Amino acid sequence: MALRIRTDDEVFVIAGKDKGKTGKVLRVEADRDRVYVSGINIRTKHVKPLPGSSEPGGIVKEEAPVHVSNVSLIDPKDGKPTRVRSEIRDGQKVRVGVRSGEII
Repeated sequence: MALRIRTDDEVFVIAGKDKGKTGKVLRVEADRDRVYVSGINIRTKHVKPLPGSSEPGGIVKEEAPVHVSNVSLIDPKDGKPTRVRSEIRDGQKVRVGVRSGEII
């Protein structure tokens, strides 16, 4: 199944501990149906310093993946969450927001 959310899309979280927040999609894992959203689902990771590397160890905060069903694309026209459908316009397959009919 093809995902309707892509990298650099603005999304709204509709479920989970970050419900109601918005963010930009950093990465999409289509095979696992997961997306990484900036500032959403932050996890703390303890990292050891690698020998021979200039990177120090410590506690790092990073985004964890969120299932694609828990986010909704933001409509470009009014800034509210919308569903997405595909249409063919002028011979091109495009994503369209159901809420306003605008091309995303």
